[in-house]
Amino acid sequence: MSYSFSSSSPFASVWRNMSSIKMLAATYVMLAVVAMVTGKLDPPERHCKILMLTPVSSQSHKNVFMPLARALADRGHQIVYPFLHEASFIMVNTPGIDYRQSAVLGNVFNPAYVPNINSDFPRPFSIWHRFINTLIQIVFAIYWRNWVIVPQLQKEISVQFPELPPLLELERNMSLALMNTHFSIGIPLPLLPSQVEVGAMHCRPGNPLPQELESWITGAGSTGVIYFNLGSVAQGNSMPVQYRELFLRVFARLPQRVIWKYEGELDNVPDNVMITDWLPQQDILAHNNVKVFITHGGLLSMQEAIYHATPLLALPIFSDQPRNSMFIRESELGDFLLWEELTDDMIVDALNKIINNPKYKENILRKSKLMRDQPVPPTELAVFWTEYVIRHKGAPQLRSPAAQLSWVEFLMLDVIFLLHLAMFFLYFITRRIFRVISAKICSAKDSKKKKEKKE
Repeated sequence: MSYSFSSSSPFASVWRNMSSIKMLAATYVMLAVVAMVTGKLDPPERHCKILMLTPVSSQSHKNVFMPLARALADRGHQIVYPFLHEASFIMVNTPGIDYRQSAVLGNVFNPAYVPNINSDFPRPFSIWHRFINTLIQIVFAIYWRNWVIVPQLQKEISVQFPELPPLLELERNMSLALMNTHFSIGIPLPLLPSQVEVGAMHCRPGNPLPQELESWITGAGSTGVIYFNLGSVAQGNSMPVQYRELFLRVFARLPQRVIWKYEGELDNVPDNVMITDWLPQQDILAHNNVKVFITHGGLLSMQEAIYHATPLLALPIFSDQPRNSMFIRESELGDFLLWEELTDDMIVDALNKIINNPKYKENILRKSKLMRDQPVPPTELAVFWTEYVIRHKGAPQLRSPAAQLSWVEFLMLDVIFLLHLAMFFLYFITRRIFRVISAKICSAKDSKKKKEKKE
């Protein structure tokens, strides 16, 4: 999720495996993401029961992990997926995936941070401190109060996984991290063998659109369509009135048609604007007649736009979105605007620039090609390494020795202490030497002066 995962952010996906009887087989996930399993993998040596635990995440984050869950289920593994509550989790009936509502997750791990649209829309770059404070609260809830929370969660999970070690022990003995990153859309980094990049795992080729939506997009002709979606967390109906009215005025001025994901009713909607509360985003982005994607700049939306080569206009709200928006501008995949600076002309000019300047389309086509050019699809890569951990009984050979260090050793406090001690003794000895030398020089000078006086 490095969530930075990764959310975003900067936010990181970790899979752990435990099996029944002799082998631990379950998987602990922390950050992941790309396409479909191609069937090139050999059949698994054994079918395992795998726990998929994502306690703090929104619906869109869960969508990242579902391709991997389905791929593992297709290969015969049984996936157990605890979730918060039905209202926050859209479930698709998939053979091999056992969705289980968890009272503990619902009461304890319910995400504490939901952006306040009225306060966060105008100041996307100024809310980072509040976001960090909320993350601290979540960490406190999960770890500092673990004597209350973790045993309850452990009890629920132990029903399905009786031989499951304590969750905190699992965390300390992590074998594999599936990372929602890819060097083509980020900074190349030296990674451990246990850190596998599977960025954009949730991306897939577009499917045929519903007839009404297909007719609306193709009916726009050569001028094309603008797609407007601010994600699943920031609800459109909580957008401040002044911004709603601003976008309605702007869209009325455009020659393009507009598809706007908006939860609620709007008055005075222009004829060239379609309002709906749910849209098949990847299928829309894959359509050749979609010219620009107006987005909040979330990592998953950015990955989907790059995958389908649709230029972006970002309007960041919170979390990692400002950073992603800067990447969009610096890579010339589009541009971004700040909410507090928005005007009608500014939005119209930005859209016209992105649509009419071919460099944006060319750049995102190039970036899409780089993202897709991989030896195997990321989902297949994630499946291979998950089953690798299963085959090799937890794959301890992947674990960094640093994970076994105490916090004193990890921070090298003992080395730092010895260096400071050595420097102190060196200073003390040097000072003593200079004092002895100085005393001898002064004594010699005094003797010389006394001798001169006698003469």
